[in-house]
Amino acid sequence: MAIKTLPSQATRPRQHVRPSSRRSMPKLKTVLVAAAAYVVAFVFLFPYVVMLLTSLRSQESLREVSFWPKEWVWSNLANFWASGLAGNLWVTLKVAGGSTVLVLLVALPAAYYSARHDFRGRTAFLILVLITQMFQPTAMLVGIYREFFQFGLVDSIWSLILVNGGFNLAFAVWILNAYFASIPRELEEAAFIDGNGRFGALFRITLPLALPGVITALIFTFIAAWNEFVVALTLTTTPENQPLTVALNSFIGQYQVDWQNLFAGSVIATIPVIILFALIERKVVGGLTAGSIK
Repeated sequence: MAIKTLPSQATRPRQHVRPSSRRSMPKLKTVLVAAAAYVVAFVFLFPYVVMLLTSLRSQESLREVSFWPKEWVWSNLANFWASGLAGNLWVTLKVAGGSTVLVLLVALPAAYYSARHDFRGRTAFLILVLITQMFQPTAMLVGIYREFFQFGLVDSIWSLILVNGGFNLAFAVWILNAYFASIPRELEEAAFIDGNGRFGALFRITLPLALPGVITALIFTFIAAWNEFVVALTLTTTPENQPLTVALNSFIGQYQVDWQNLFAGSVIATIPVIILFALIERKVVGGLTAGSIK
């Protein structure tokens, strides 16, 4: 009796499988999310486009209906430096940088200690930090001015650094606390076994792992101090000591507004923040999602 043998897999003729067109097509949910993202991006970016185009118009073409300027006046951007506002830009950089350094120097040890030690009153401390985030500088402007006036710090860059650092400290503590808490303690314990002390483990192990959270606190503090206006307008009186946000008011007169130069200064003031955020955008996203996945 003959036994039929099945052809082996190697001898079977290979059938050509057509790739399914359905798999290559994106899902409807993905398309809708992408479309919504583009719409949101357009809504947020459109005012900056209008600001850039207005900064390149002439005084006579400001009332034109056309979206694109008929004549591109690049000298408006050069007038920013000729008007002396470059010094105010340097003041803004010092205030934002000083506030950021101050916040990190205070928030790093506070957040690390509250994340690693379950001390008495820890929950109350974190709630108190959160409550301070609800206070706005505008609501306490009179008291702030009085305190700095008594200490002789009115019309000083140091007053702006202290105020901006104080009002951005709570956010930095919460972000860094969540990130330090997401780092396993076993990593520091392994560093202790290798001969590192508390500070050695902190600087060699914990801080490098917490770098996304540190950069998140850095960029948000820097941007908040860079854009601050009300406190700077109240505490500074000398034009040379005013940040750029206040100095741009010189283009706003009682009867006329120099729109093209005002927008040109605004464009120049926006560029450093955009460059900084673009360089460390990935770290910022990682810091904001810290502690969300366990």
